[in-house]
Amino acid sequence: MTATASLTRKRPVNLTLSEGLVAQAKTYTDNLSATMETLLAGFVTSQQQARAARQQTADVCAADWNAVHASVGSFADEHSTL
Repeated sequence: MTATASLTRKRPVNLTLSEGLVAQAKTYTDNLSATMETLLAGFVTSQQQARAARQQTADVCAADWNAVHASVGSFADEHSTL
């Protein structure tokens, strides 16, 4: 868990979890809340990284299309109705 996450205000939330899974998890941790918070923080971080990677891919694609348009123009330019 990051230092930032441990310093923020915490509040109770309701989760619906499998009873058997919770029982199994409790054999591995004394603090299920801290374990869930650590896992959730990791999930959020991975989702943020995935979103940033998709955005970077889209930015590169747009830059490539803009370069093509700048060098050869657009197919639609030949078919203007104006």
